[in-house]
Amino acid sequence: MMLNTRSRFLLFALLATGLNPAANAAVGLDRTRVIFEGGKDATSVNITNNNTQLPYLAQGWIEDEQGNKITSPLIVLPPVQRLEPGKQSQVKVQALPAVKSLPQDRETVYYFNLREIPPRSDKSNTLQIALQTRIKLFYRPQAIMPSQQDLSNPWQEKLTLTRQGDRYQVNNPTPYYVSLVDARSSKDGKTVAGFEPVMIPPKGALALGPTATALGQAPYLAYVNDYGGRPLLAFTCSGETCTVNAQVSSPNE
Repeated sequence: MMLNTRSRFLLFALLATGLNPAANAAVGLDRTRVIFEGGKDATSVNITNNNTQLPYLAQGWIEDEQGNKITSPLIVLPPVQRLEPGKQSQVKVQALPAVKSLPQDRETVYYFNLREIPPRSDKSNTLQIALQTRIKLFYRPQAIMPSQQDLSNPWQEKLTLTRQGDRYQVNNPTPYYVSLVDARSSKDGKTVAGFEPVMIPPKGALALGPTATALGQAPYLAYVNDYGGRPLLAFTCSGETCTVNAQVSSPNE
């Protein structure tokens, strides 16, 4: 069930060239991120074999923020399963007792991995590729589960920007991770030069790549919400500080 050397090389070559192997994967996920609610013992992810002719094996596991494979405090069950052609199934992310040792005042990020393993070919000189999908998994403690009011007033709107030299620093006062995937100087403008997607940790701060001059005095930042949407945050700057203008932002995109 492991990739052979040539398969590993081709998969890594795809990743290195910026291609998204998951876009052509036979085994697909029903989401782009997993939110594990701290008040639950487990959460399920739906998977589908999009190949209508061949069965595939689906192998799942979890990695920590450094990319190390872990078996606690969260684990994937079953670790390997067979998916018949065109069929659906579920993978369960199960909490172990050690989950109680995680911080309960902020999120912890992990990565959920799903590798598809094709059936062995009976043809000679055939290269088989085991594609892998990797998405973020956020453990969200019960103490910070958002209320209905929080959902209608996204916590991402609490982000601020502060001028640090020729760059803007993004400040995240919330207990949640915030993934920024776009930065523009106007609502309908293009992504500014120098921007790279960035994930701001809970109660943390990170600098944006683009210069403050490129972003201007009314920057727009796009974030990824729990459902994979990409709403825009419109900032208004005064002096060295920028805050979100909720009336101009697009929280429902």
